[in-house]
Amino acid sequence: MLESISLAAGLSWAAGLRLYLTVLLAGVCASLGLIHLPGALQGLASPWLMATALCFALIEFFADKIPAFDSLWDALHTFIRIPAGGLLAAGALGHADPKVVFAVALCGSVLAGAAHLTKAGARAIINLSSGRASGRIASVAEELLVLGGLLLAFCAPLVFLALLAAFLLLAVWALPRLWRGIQGSWRGMALHMVHSTVQPVAPLRSKRD
Repeated sequence: MLESISLAAGLSWAAGLRLYLTVLLAGVCASLGLIHLPGALQGLASPWLMATALCFALIEFFADKIPAFDSLWDALHTFIRIPAGGLLAAGALGHADPKVVFAVALCGSVLAGAAHLTKAGARAIINLSSGRASGRIASVAEELLVLGGLLLAFCAPLVFLALLAAFLLLAVWALPRLWRGIQGSWRGMALHMVHSTVQPVAPLRSKRD
Protein backbone atom coordinates (compact mmCIF):
# COMPACT_ATOMS: atom_id res chain seq x y z
CA MET A 1 0.00 0.00 0.00
CA LEU A 2 2.85 2.40 0.81
CA GLU A 3 4.43 1.78 -2.58
CA SER A 4 1.07 2.31 -4.32
CA ILE A 5 0.51 5.60 -2.49
CA SER A 6 4.02 6.76 -3.32
CA LEU A 7 3.56 5.76 -6.97
CA ALA A 8 0.23 7.58 -7.18
CA ALA A 9 1.58 10.70 -5.49
CA GLY A 10 4.81 10.68 -7.48
CA LEU A 11 3.16 10.32 -10.87
CA SER A 12 0.51 12.97 -10.20
CA TRP A 13 3.02 15.45 -8.73
CA ALA A 14 5.49 14.95 -11.58
CA ALA A 15 2.69 15.20 -14.16
CA GLY A 16 1.95 18.69 -12.86
CA LEU A 17 5.49 19.70 -13.77
CA ARG A 18 6.33 17.59 -16.84
CA LEU A 19 3.56 15.28 -17.98
CA TYR A 20 5.23 13.77 -21.04
CA LEU A 21 8.57 13.25 -19.30
CA THR A 22 6.71 11.57 -16.42
CA VAL A 23 4.91 9.16 -18.73
CA LEU A 24 8.16 8.42 -20.57
CA LEU A 25 10.17 7.74 -17.41
CA ALA A 26 7.46 5.52 -15.92
CA GLY A 27 7.22 3.53 -19.14
CA VAL A 28 11.00 3.12 -19.49
CA CYS A 29 11.42 2.03 -15.86
CA ALA A 30 8.58 -0.47 -16.22
CA SER A 31 9.91 -1.89 -19.48
CA LEU A 32 13.35 -2.34 -17.90
CA GLY A 33 11.83 -4.15 -14.93
CA LEU A 34 12.88 -1.48 -12.45
CA ILE A 35 9.32 -0.94 -11.22
CA HIS A 36 6.07 -2.86 -11.39
CA LEU A 37 3.08 -0.94 -12.68
CA PRO A 38 -0.51 -1.96 -11.85
CA GLY A 39 -2.67 -3.31 -14.62
CA ALA A 40 -4.28 0.05 -15.29
CA LEU A 41 -0.87 1.65 -15.94
CA GLN A 42 0.88 -1.16 -17.80
CA GLY A 43 0.04 0.58 -21.06
CA LEU A 44 2.69 3.17 -20.17
CA ALA A 45 5.31 0.57 -21.08
CA SER A 46 3.92 0.26 -24.62
CA PRO A 47 6.59 1.12 -27.22
CA TRP A 48 4.07 3.21 -29.14
CA LEU A 49 3.10 5.22 -26.08
CA MET A 50 6.73 5.69 -25.04
CA ALA A 51 7.62 6.88 -28.55
CA THR A 52 4.72 9.36 -28.47
CA ALA A 53 5.69 10.55 -24.99
CA LEU A 54 9.28 10.99 -26.17
CA CYS A 55 8.20 13.18 -29.08
CA PHE A 56 6.05 15.41 -26.88
CA ALA A 57 8.73 15.50 -24.18
CA LEU A 58 11.24 16.79 -26.75
CA ILE A 59 8.77 19.42 -27.94
CA GLU A 60 8.15 20.49 -24.35
CA PHE A 61 11.90 20.52 -23.67
CA PHE A 62 12.49 23.17 -26.34
CA ALA A 63 9.22 25.06 -25.80
CA ASP A 64 10.00 25.47 -22.12
CA LYS A 65 13.29 27.20 -22.95
CA ILE A 66 11.60 30.05 -24.88
CA PRO A 67 10.62 32.98 -22.62
CA ALA A 68 6.95 34.00 -22.75
CA PHE A 69 6.11 30.99 -24.92
CA ASP A 70 6.76 28.72 -21.96
CA SER A 71 4.07 30.58 -19.99
CA LEU A 72 1.65 30.14 -22.89
CA TRP A 73 2.56 26.45 -22.98
CA ASP A 74 1.87 26.19 -19.23
CA ALA A 75 -1.47 27.98 -19.62
CA LEU A 76 -2.60 25.54 -22.33
CA HIS A 77 -1.44 22.54 -20.30
CA THR A 78 -3.48 23.58 -17.28
CA PHE A 79 -6.31 21.63 -18.88
CA ILE A 80 -4.07 18.62 -19.59
CA ARG A 81 -1.68 18.15 -16.69
CA ILE A 82 -4.22 18.39 -13.87
CA PRO A 83 -6.71 15.76 -15.13
CA ALA A 84 -3.82 13.58 -16.32
CA GLY A 85 -2.37 13.68 -12.82
CA GLY A 86 -5.69 12.46 -11.44
CA LEU A 87 -5.87 9.62 -13.95
CA LEU A 88 -2.32 8.49 -13.21
CA ALA A 89 -3.00 8.54 -9.48
CA ALA A 90 -6.17 6.51 -9.89
CA GLY A 91 -4.42 3.97 -12.10
CA ALA A 92 -1.64 3.51 -9.56
CA LEU A 93 -4.05 1.87 -7.12
CA GLY A 94 -5.01 -0.88 -9.52
CA HIS A 95 -8.33 -2.63 -8.77
CA ALA A 96 -9.35 -0.85 -5.57
CA ASP A 97 -12.80 0.15 -4.36
CA PRO A 98 -14.37 2.66 -6.79
CA LYS A 99 -14.90 5.17 -3.99
CA VAL A 100 -11.25 4.93 -3.02
CA VAL A 101 -10.17 5.28 -6.64
CA PHE A 102 -12.32 8.39 -7.05
CA ALA A 103 -10.89 9.92 -3.89
CA VAL A 104 -7.33 9.17 -5.02
CA ALA A 105 -8.05 10.62 -8.47
CA LEU A 106 -9.32 13.81 -6.83
CA CYS A 107 -6.25 14.01 -4.59
CA GLY A 108 -4.01 13.37 -7.58
CA SER A 109 -5.64 16.19 -9.51
CA VAL A 110 -5.16 18.56 -6.57
CA LEU A 111 -1.53 17.51 -6.23
CA ALA A 112 -0.88 17.94 -9.94
CA GLY A 113 -2.63 21.30 -9.83
CA ALA A 114 -0.50 22.49 -6.91
CA ALA A 115 2.70 21.49 -8.72
CA HIS A 116 1.55 22.99 -12.02
CA LEU A 117 0.39 26.32 -10.57
CA THR A 118 3.53 26.72 -8.48
CA LYS A 119 5.71 26.03 -11.51
CA ALA A 120 3.67 28.27 -13.84
CA GLY A 121 3.59 31.14 -11.34
CA ALA A 122 7.31 31.00 -10.66
CA ARG A 123 8.14 30.86 -14.37
CA ALA A 124 5.83 33.79 -15.13
CA ILE A 125 7.61 35.97 -12.57
CA ILE A 126 11.00 34.88 -13.94
CA ASN A 127 9.90 35.78 -17.48
CA LEU A 128 8.61 39.19 -16.39
CA SER A 129 11.55 40.19 -14.22
CA SER A 130 14.63 38.24 -15.34
CA GLY A 131 16.52 37.37 -18.48
CA ARG A 132 16.49 34.33 -20.71
CA ALA A 133 19.27 32.60 -18.82
CA SER A 134 17.23 32.49 -15.60
CA GLY A 135 14.29 30.89 -17.39
CA ARG A 136 16.48 28.21 -18.99
CA ILE A 137 18.16 27.41 -15.68
CA ALA A 138 14.75 27.09 -14.03
CA SER A 139 13.57 24.81 -16.85
CA VAL A 140 16.54 22.46 -16.48
CA ALA A 141 16.07 22.47 -12.70
CA GLU A 142 12.44 21.41 -13.14
CA GLU A 143 13.46 18.50 -15.36
CA LEU A 144 16.05 17.34 -12.84
CA LEU A 145 13.47 17.74 -10.07
CA VAL A 146 11.03 15.49 -11.91
CA LEU A 147 13.73 12.89 -12.55
CA GLY A 148 14.92 12.87 -8.93
CA GLY A 149 11.40 12.96 -7.50
CA LEU A 150 10.22 10.02 -9.56
CA LEU A 151 13.27 7.95 -8.66
CA LEU A 152 12.57 8.62 -4.97
CA ALA A 153 8.90 7.77 -5.43
CA PHE A 154 9.85 4.46 -7.07
CA CYS A 155 12.74 3.47 -4.78
CA ALA A 156 12.31 5.34 -1.46
CA PRO A 157 8.58 5.91 -0.81
CA LEU A 158 8.94 7.22 2.76
CA VAL A 159 11.58 9.75 1.80
CA PHE A 160 9.55 10.93 -1.18
CA LEU A 161 6.31 11.30 0.80
CA ALA A 162 8.10 13.31 3.49
CA LEU A 163 9.58 15.64 0.87
CA LEU A 164 6.21 15.86 -0.86
CA ALA A 165 4.56 17.01 2.38
CA ALA A 166 7.22 19.73 2.63
CA PHE A 167 6.52 20.74 -0.98
CA LEU A 168 2.79 21.05 -0.30
CA LEU A 169 3.44 23.31 2.68
CA LEU A 170 5.74 25.42 0.53
CA ALA A 171 3.13 25.58 -2.25
CA VAL A 172 0.41 26.73 0.16
CA TRP A 173 2.73 29.48 1.37
CA ALA A 174 4.07 30.46 -2.05
CA LEU A 175 1.00 30.47 -4.32
CA PRO A 176 -0.65 33.67 -2.94
CA ARG A 177 2.71 35.45 -3.05
CA LEU A 178 3.38 34.28 -6.58
CA TRP A 179 0.00 35.59 -7.68
CA ARG A 180 0.68 38.98 -6.12
CA GLY A 181 4.12 39.01 -7.71
CA ILE A 182 2.65 38.31 -11.15
CA GLN A 183 0.11 41.11 -10.73
CA GLY A 184 2.84 43.53 -9.62
CA SER A 185 5.09 42.56 -12.53
CA TRP A 186 2.27 43.06 -15.04
CA ARG A 187 1.43 46.47 -13.56
CA GLY A 188 5.09 47.50 -13.66
CA MET A 189 5.40 46.38 -17.28
CA ALA A 190 2.22 48.24 -18.25
CA LEU A 191 3.42 51.46 -16.59
CA HIS A 192 6.79 51.14 -18.30
CA MET A 193 5.12 50.72 -21.70
CA VAL A 194 2.87 53.74 -21.08
CA HIS A 195 5.78 55.97 -20.04
CA SER A 196 7.90 54.83 -22.98
CA THR A 197 5.19 55.44 -25.58
CA VAL A 198 3.92 58.77 -24.28
CA GLN A 199 6.52 61.40 -25.21
CA PRO A 200 6.45 64.85 -23.60
CA VAL A 201 5.24 67.59 -25.95
CA ALA A 202 7.66 70.48 -26.29
CA PRO A 203 6.12 73.92 -25.54
CA LEU A 204 5.31 76.05 -28.57
CA ARG A 205 7.53 79.04 -29.07
CA SER A 206 6.18 82.42 -29.96
CA LYS A 207 7.07 84.16 -33.19
CA ARG A 208 9.22 86.67 -31.31
CA ASP A 209 11.45 83.85 -30.07
